[in-house]
Amino acid sequence: MPRPGLRALAGLALLAAALAAPAQTVRLLVQSSPLAGYRYAEGAQVWPELAVGDRLDLVREPDNAYDRNAVRVDWRGRKLGYVPRAENEALAWAMDRGERVSARISRLRVHPNPRLRIEFEVFVE
Repeated sequence: MPRPGLRALAGLALLAAALAAPAQTVRLLVQSSPLAGYRYAEGAQVWPELAVGDRLDLVREPDNAYDRNAVRVDWRGRKLGYVPRAENEALAWAMDRGERVSARISRLRVHPNPRLRIEFEVFVE
């Protein structure tokens, strides 16, 4: 049976190893949405290059003439569309306060309705 001092020393060694390990990040899925505005942006032009899992950039557009909560969705510097108006208020609020957000393509499908072609997920880090 190990002595109490050895157990404490082993516990401290495990704690030191855990603290020295690279920090892990936690991402919380906060939203899953269809892409709005596909037919008015560059989605059709880049469609063959898109892949599930691709990173998307979310760009706040507070001066957008049509929606003060507008959040543009870009892929490799190309505008794909927007976060739907019915789903962008909380995201815009978080971005305006400096929250770290990220997004990725979660689904691609050929569909006659352009609004149902690209779905994406938004995470808070």
